[in-house]
Amino acid sequence: STVPRGTTRFYRTVGESLIPNNPDPENLVWISPGTFAMGIPDSDLNSLPDPSQTAVLITQGFWMGRHEVRQETYLEVVGSNPSFFKGDLRRPVEMVSWNDATNFCARLTERERLAGRLPDAYAYRLPTEAEWEYAARAGTTTRFSHGDDLNYFELWHHAWYFHNSESTTHPVGQK
Repeated sequence: STVPRGTTRFYRTVGESLIPNNPDPENLVWISPGTFAMGIPDSDLNSLPDPSQTAVLITQGFWMGRHEVRQETYLEVVGSNPSFFKGDLRRPVEMVSWNDATNFCARLTERERLAGRLPDAYAYRLPTEAEWEYAARAGTTTRFSHGDDLNYFELWHHAWYFHNSESTTHPVGQK
């Protein structure tokens, strides 16, 4: 359900003691379980309504990377850098297939377990489509996590795209 504009929202965090220890506090954030409407929101006036918008329940919380995987990390774990936009290893790795990404997760899991930094019950993996959208929406019901922004006036503050990226990738965490 949506809350009318101008309505005060109050939030309370419960079950903090149930959140497992963070195996990598610098790079991972906890995403608590919850529900959301998956698909194009009704507030997106620039798109046709999505009749397939579905209520989704995320039953278990999960850790997610704070940023995209840096080229530096991918190179350390896999031993190669497939990215097209090279030159700054703080940029996100790109030009990888699903197989490349799942291989990276398996190798990272093995490396971190061997180093004693990842408990046996944990494993790195790709998020499901629902987990990704749930995390990206950040509890919002608007077009973007920063609001509806129908004319894209605020988008340059939040994302790299055609008009502000200079046709290249940028170091992760800048937007």
